[in-house]
Amino acid sequence: MSTGAEEKAPPVGGSGSDGRPGGPPNILFILADDLGWADLGCYGSSAIRTPNLDRLAREGIRFRHGYACSPWCSSTRIGLYTGRYPTRLPAGLEEPLTTHTEHNGIPADHPTLSSLLLATGYQTAMFGKWHCGWLPWYSPLRIGFQTFYGNFDGAIDYFEHINTIGEADLYEGETSVEEAGYYTSLISDRAAELVAANRDSPFYLQLNYTAPHWPWEGPNDREVGAEIRRRFSEQPVPTPLIHPDGGSLAKYAELVEEMDAGVGKVLTALADAGRAENTIVVFTSDNGGERWSNNWPLVGEKGDLAEGGIRVPLILRWPAAVPGDQISDHPIDTLDLTATLIDAGGTTPDSEYPLA
Repeated sequence: MSTGAEEKAPPVGGSGSDGRPGGPPNILFILADDLGWADLGCYGSSAIRTPNLDRLAREGIRFRHGYACSPWCSSTRIGLYTGRYPTRLPAGLEEPLTTHTEHNGIPADHPTLSSLLLATGYQTAMFGKWHCGWLPWYSPLRIGFQTFYGNFDGAIDYFEHINTIGEADLYEGETSVEEAGYYTSLISDRAAELVAANRDSPFYLQLNYTAPHWPWEGPNDREVGAEIRRRFSEQPVPTPLIHPDGGSLAKYAELVEEMDAGVGKVLTALADAGRAENTIVVFTSDNGGERWSNNWPLVGEKGDLAEGGIRVPLILRWPAAVPGDQISDHPIDTLDLTATLIDAGGTTPDSEYPLA
């Protein structure tokens, strides 16, 4: 992967002839939801504290021209998992995906990043937001993820764990479960446990936060979640999860900072397990920010094809193969990331489903 940054010598020891480590890398892909271009300290924010993501950027590459392949959440996710333009699937044409039908999702027979890596011996898991089709037709378990804990819909209440139509939407695999806790913390804990576990094979973990997507609930706002659940009984349409009377710049900062704390917990677990050196960590957002986010100086927001809708924070760290402290101005798109990870995992795309 070319970065356009000052060239440095690769790390010494444990590498193949091409400068890569001898063994396949672990992959930790962290996806934020509706994060604005300037919402991290390393991208210029002075109002939101993100020490863990700032450190990740210092230890790897910070891309100043990272792009989501769509200005909407579901279609970007479809692009990420398939490595192809999301409009190649019917589900990618509905932006965002809301229709629950057997024709709207990623088919089980479609090759994906997870299925390709699984076939080479990776352990695969997804924690957090799926939003690529609904049961009984679609789920992460049907496209190569061995483990799933999270939600199917495009949004979830952080405490009540209900979706945009007021239904319970927390799942262990394909089984609905009840668990108390703030959603950002719940999936962070699951991710930390997975990277800390002893294993002989490499892992691919997809950690999909719903933060900082609405509703505007920080980690101490349990009563706000209860009020939103109550509103469903009075006026379910438009969904009360949109929370138009809630939030503030300070509240938005709480959502982002709690996500940063969760990322820090996972990165600490990775380091403590001795796996940080040969783990590719990617952090980015599914599209540009909305409402309380900061996209300045870009024009537009989520849903727009202007820069503010598709240009997103993008950080990559791989200590064993990529020198840190780099900044790149090369344009990098979601689909570039999929192709890079397929190659890094030692496999190739399916010839019947060429990338892009």
